[in-house]
Amino acid sequence: MKTIWFLPLVFLYFGLFSFGYCKNVSARPAVVNVGALFTLDSTIGRVAKIAIEEAVKDVNSNSSILHGTKLNITMQSSNCSGFIGMVEALRFMETDIVAIIGPQCSTVAHIVSYVSNELQVPLLSFGVTDPTLSSLQYPFFVRTTQSDSFQMTAVAEMVSYYGWKAVSVIFVDNEYGRNGVSALNDKLAERRCRISYKSGIPPESGVNTGYVMDLLVKVALMESRVIVLHVSPSLGFQVFSVAKYLGMMGNGYVWIATDWLAYMLDSASLPSDTLESMQGVLVLRQHIPESDRKKNFLSRWKNLTGGSLGMNSYGLYAYDSVWLLAHAIESFFNQGGKISFSNDSRLKTMEGGNLHLGAMSIFDDGMLLLGNILQSNLVGLTGPLKFNSDRSLIHAAYDIINVIGTGFRMIGYWSNYSGLSKEPPETLYAQPFNRSSTIQHLHSVIWPGETLSKPRGWVFPNNGKLLKIGVPNRASYREFVSKVRGSDMFQGFCIDVFTAAVNLLPYAVPYQFVAFGDGHKNPSYTQLVDSITTGLATLLLSQIEQRLWIFHNHMLPLD
Repeated sequence: MKTIWFLPLVFLYFGLFSFGYCKNVSARPAVVNVGALFTLDSTIGRVAKIAIEEAVKDVNSNSSILHGTKLNITMQSSNCSGFIGMVEALRFMETDIVAIIGPQCSTVAHIVSYVSNELQVPLLSFGVTDPTLSSLQYPFFVRTTQSDSFQMTAVAEMVSYYGWKAVSVIFVDNEYGRNGVSALNDKLAERRCRISYKSGIPPESGVNTGYVMDLLVKVALMESRVIVLHVSPSLGFQVFSVAKYLGMMGNGYVWIATDWLAYMLDSASLPSDTLESMQGVLVLRQHIPESDRKKNFLSRWKNLTGGSLGMNSYGLYAYDSVWLLAHAIESFFNQGGKISFSNDSRLKTMEGGNLHLGAMSIFDDGMLLLGNILQSNLVGLTGPLKFNSDRSLIHAAYDIINVIGTGFRMIGYWSNYSGLSKEPPETLYAQPFNRSSTIQHLHSVIWPGETLSKPRGWVFPNNGKLLKIGVPNRASYREFVSKVRGSDMFQGFCIDVFTAAVNLLPYAVPYQFVAFGDGHKNPSYTQLVDSITTGLATLLLSQIEQRLWIFHNHMLPLD
């Protein structure tokens, strides 16, 4: 509620139009100020900081771009806090910056984008994957990484490829987690799959083990054995540790982790007990094509860090974001753009206390710079840097890796062009478009429990509602159906057909046979049908349509 209350103040302060004076008019200044806003004390942040610094050095030492103008980057940490991110963004706006590299977190991006819109300062985010950050609502937000809309499409296609119909989802309960799961739900529905159970974990640090254990016990009671984990690294490792303790990392289970685990595997040497707790997990990682430039930069990176910090995809996108901005600024100057700012006279009338609202400036040619950013067409360390009509980078693709032993192995790729494949996506772009299911293939997987056999993906749930099946307790034709004396069990040809059909279903259906009749005379089918009310018959029809039941005329569901 505090965030919702605070946002209207931003609109009140900055408005949609400027009515003031201009300052700092210069066609080609000696220095262009750029801000960088992300969480410095995080795995992504530590990598991104070095990558951005190296990119600025490379741009400023390259005589073929900006022609004497230097980039000056000022970095601030948001700690993934919407409030701190807002404060740091406002501080940036006092220094006449032309763009911000970042933010890293979805919560910060939603809030800071309002300021960016009002002051017409583009945001180039290398770390925010939240698919709800649309260009319609946030026109000055530019995503220089891949959206979770693509990642969740990859997850949904994996679920469909392996023949599973339902998944359980554990997510971090913030914008990143909730909006990612919402996208996954839509993508699964397109493939006639679904989320059968989902549960959020508070984003605050220090979630106790008891909370995670209670959550996982609920997941274990559910039908689906396919679990998608879309969380932060600290929560993810805690979930895996508790899951192993509960026996949920063994045979029959499937775990799919989104790219939070991939960048941790790439960036740091994880403890052996941590790796031991996630054996057999499938992981998605943003795909970065191989190139000489990438190879040379990774070699340079090892020299910079001494091997203490591994490069990840977000670091490469951070590096490319600086170069993308530099080329956009060069085009901006070539088109006559000027670095000038206007103070809003309405803000001056609001000055008071220590807010210094009069220092907030609107970038006059911000729209021109934004246009040049969106028209970028160059090749970076991550591949082509070009946006489509949805403002997404073209050629969205992910590696699919399998955690095994002390490392991982590649089992295939997913791209929005070719779907699932064993070949790198860049080798398929020149081929005719073909998303037929017959050409979708992945290498074999070593699943939890060290098995090569694909898990069924479901079990009969311990807390599921039983589907009651009415069975006529007949006196004749007992070879078709008859009740076993002294028990509630039934036997016969019809029973065998029914149970065989149920066992072929790709999901669990708990059921119970209910006898109709006394076994001394044949029961009336009319009475059996009449016992099903109109409402129950409607429910039955829905269940038949959803579950593809095969009923014999000797058995009718009661509810």
